Amino acid sequence: MYALAGAAFSYYSLGFLWARNYPWSLPLWLVSALLLSALGAARTLAALYPHCCACPRLHYRARRFERCLAALALGFFLGPALRNAADERAVHVGIAETEASGLTGVLKTDPRRAGGGQGAAYLELESVRGRGGLRASARGEIAVFFPQAAFPRVQGLGRGSRMYVEGGFFSSKAGRKGFQAVSVHILNPAPPLEQLRNRMRAGILRRLSEPRWGGLAQALLLGSRDALDSELARTYQEAGCAHVLALSGLHLAIISGFIAFLLKRPLGLKAAAAAGALFACFYITLTGTQPSLERAAIMYFLGTLAVFGALPRNPLTLLALSFLIQLTLRPAAGDSLSFILSYLGLGGILTLGEALYGLMRGMIPSLLARPLAASLGAFIAAAPVLSASFGELRPIGILAGFAVVPLSAAFMIAAIVYLALCPLVPALAQPLGTAITFLYTVLDRLVSAASAIPALQTPFPGAVLGAVLVFSALIGAFSRRAYRIRNRIEPFDNGY
Repeated sequence: MYALAGAAFSYYSLGFLWARNYPWSLPLWLVSALLLSALGAARTLAALYPHCCACPRLHYRARRFERCLAALALGFFLGPALRNAADERAVHVGIAETEASGLTGVLKTDPRRAGGGQGAAYLELESVRGRGGLRASARGEIAVFFPQAAFPRVQGLGRGSRMYVEGGFFSSKAGRKGFQAVSVHILNPAPPLEQLRNRMRAGILRRLSEPRWGGLAQALLLGSRDALDSELARTYQEAGCAHVLALSGLHLAIISGFIAFLLKRPLGLKAAAAAGALFACFYITLTGTQPSLERAAIMYFLGTLAVFGALPRNPLTLLALSFLIQLTLRPAAGDSLSFILSYLGLGGILTLGEALYGLMRGMIPSLLARPLAASLGAFIAAAPVLSASFGELRPIGILAGFAVVPLSAAFMIAAIVYLALCPLVPALAQPLGTAITFLYTVLDRLVSAASAIPALQTPFPGAVLGAVLVFSALIGAFSRRAYRIRNRIEPFDNGY
């Protein structure tokens, strides 16, 4: 956890400034050197005063202090390095962007529909062509918007295709860079494995093309929103349940947990966990890489190692390892809003959520206290980032999640059963379709009712951050006091 804290702090603050050569930024090597010097001083004091280490409590605290300093030093050293690696993955072209007329690269994501009927996907750049036939190298990933006429062909070839697109660069209102294509030239189709994956994905999407509920099933199972009603997507966002539509740990836990549950009795716990991990790998390949889904997959793999005894079964430790591993593998993912919200949300559940559950226990039935505490913990932890990004908060999502999340899980499992059984037993298509339609109708009405509650406007994100810090400190203090009272040993009075 201390390594995570050091890496996150240096990646998002000091490392960000240092990588851009701001004069007031503190060099991170100096921070690491100071921490290592403190570690050396602690070792020296332990050697000079060995009688202090004779006390078991002091010995334990000294060793813990040393481990914390070493972890912080590692984190402060790792954060700026990853920040620099992320900056190197930024879009860079060898000529002026105003002179660029075409890009050559490979599709890194599945093409999806965007506004106005056009399509969009991320292109891994190889080279750029300018006016007059000038060519130069390029690197990084950029969002390319395809014209409506060319999008079906691009979507049919799918991820992994190599192409040349003609058009020009543009910048959005948020300052993000993109490329508007006017024509598309396919240079090479996707590799064979990618073609197999694209055909499997397309086949599943075709089988989930029911006019009533197919769009929601495609979004929840594969992350494809091409067939999702835009009004329904907006309603989910206004109800504070947009995270249900974005593929994340919730979806991976539901699907992999369902598979592991089916295999637990015939195979046993460890074999079922290993099978679930293999299925999670297949699922990530099928849906495509997304920061929140990658985090869930890494934690699932680490949890499987914990089941086999290779790692401690501590969720916070697994979360910290997942953060460091994912940021090391994909440094640029740390800038993604879904990456930040994913770790903040789960971290809030494991810390504030557990503290709130301890305070609620005995006052509220456990069946309600556990999900309420988890929802509150995730909302509180993510509130400052949500406020800074969108300028509003939707607390109604805390209550709406009580019904929306379990109903969405039931909807996903029913859709999986529909996919698996209907080709084998066509007679089941109608009753299963009726059940899924009923779940869809209930979800639609619940989300519509929750979306009618107005949002809480937060024009000052700094005030939200301060309130969250104060509230978190109060929760921690009350939780610690309740723990001490609960575990206090009263003197025994036998009446004599």
